[in-house]
Amino acid sequence: MKPHLRHWLIHLLAGLLLAGLMVLFDAIDPAHAAVPAMHEQPDLVLHGTLDGKDNQTYRMLPFDVPAGTRRITVQFDYNGHEDEHTRIDLGLLGPDGFQGKDGFRGWSGGSKLLFTVSATDATPAYLPGPIDPGRWTLLLGIPSIRKHSRAHYTAKLWFGRPNDPAWVPSVLNPPLRREAGWYRGDLHMHTAHSDGSCDSQSGREVPCPLFLTVQDAVNRGLDFIAITDHNTVSQVNAMRELQPYFDRLLLIPGRELTTFQGHANLFGTTEPVDFRVDGQQDWNALLRQVEPLHGLISINHPIRPDDETCMGCGWVPKGVVDLHKVQAIEAVNGIDAVLPDSGIPFWQSLLDRGYRLTAVGGSDNHDARRALALPDASVVGTPTTVVHASELSMQAILAAIRAGHVFIDVQGSRDHQLDLTARSGSQTAEMGDALAVPAGGTVRFTVNVTAPAGGEIEIIEDGKIIHPGTDLALHLARQSVSFDWTSDGKRHWLRANVRGAARQPLLVGNPIYINAD
Repeated sequence: MKPHLRHWLIHLLAGLLLAGLMVLFDAIDPAHAAVPAMHEQPDLVLHGTLDGKDNQTYRMLPFDVPAGTRRITVQFDYNGHEDEHTRIDLGLLGPDGFQGKDGFRGWSGGSKLLFTVSATDATPAYLPGPIDPGRWTLLLGIPSIRKHSRAHYTAKLWFGRPNDPAWVPSVLNPPLRREAGWYRGDLHMHTAHSDGSCDSQSGREVPCPLFLTVQDAVNRGLDFIAITDHNTVSQVNAMRELQPYFDRLLLIPGRELTTFQGHANLFGTTEPVDFRVDGQQDWNALLRQVEPLHGLISINHPIRPDDETCMGCGWVPKGVVDLHKVQAIEAVNGIDAVLPDSGIPFWQSLLDRGYRLTAVGGSDNHDARRALALPDASVVGTPTTVVHASELSMQAILAAIRAGHVFIDVQGSRDHQLDLTARSGSQTAEMGDALAVPAGGTVRFTVNVTAPAGGEIEIIEDGKIIHPGTDLALHLARQSVSFDWTSDGKRHWLRANVRGAARQPLLVGNPIYINAD
């Protein structure tokens, strides 16, 4: 067996062992569910040396790509470029070299030392397309190396596998911020890659370019967004181009699985998915197909019409759906928190049935430029999903959503805050976590709020508003309220909302669970 193939098999077996350990860990801590640590080390490393005789020549570095590879990522480095002005340019050839239709895959010259190619997306200067197995070539061009210079180079290569999450390899997707904190985002928006539209320069309605949505998210002060065009991931190639420039805004690939029996967002994967829910495939079959992809599923706008005005927009599956394979509910879509078709009652009814599903929000924006001028339009960032994550990375944001460390800022402010925590003996919990409390045990809940004075905190236990015997009015813009709650030993969930002075919903919190397991 060739050495690099043996290395690939060893890496694959190690990954399978790690995946097994992650399954065990997921049962312990939902915050880490479906976030395997993979592809940290390259699958193949090429070394070599150039000298003065290589000046203004090309060198071919062949390597074998195993069957089943979905992505090739290359990180290149060499010495001498600072002190001796050595320059090495890069390109990539497929198995057919320059001759085949998919042979030439790009040339970035000396502008990029890290690049990727896959069927869905590629680094600018490279072409997305199929990754056929066989002999590929890293093409080096040497425009400048002095007569007596020697340059040592290293090329690290990662081969993406089927079902890899979108955040691997990590070298391609570093965190934008490495500190823990509350990060604000929009999880539902559409662009030219589906039915997003806006006015052209001459005032005609045209498919709206992705960068306008991204720029609007920056203007709204967001930290992350998910682009969720209908049933497609064609937008990911444009996102690959935009992410280096928008280095304070995390772009998460997603898609809205749009079926005749309901819609759901799928985040964190670019793998192909057969979305056709019909007489041959139901929602359970679709969810089983999605489950190995390490993504996150959120049912969208569940209480919407299902008729000719909006066919399949509401959640109307035929038969019983295994909601254990769903992680979130879009409890607030656009401005619907104040409307009869809000998803909040639907979400709470599932909590009452024992499901631990995270409430999220999404603007469902389709017109980034025009929305601000329309009173009933869905504006980017309204609502905002606010996530308590370990860092600003795709993996961390999705893990925190899965864990329920989330509240919804209904109006999409930049600074409103809701943090519910609980303590019982030595146990502590934040939103999404669970405490085990025997009958007669006491839980100390604390709600920290940043919102306009004059409003009120609302405490909800098992779907009903309760009055815990403490002042819940907001007398200050920043306020902390604590109360004690006594357990009866049974399963319960408690969460907090914040309403404004006119009783309008401002903030929607996720629950802390008591005796959930």
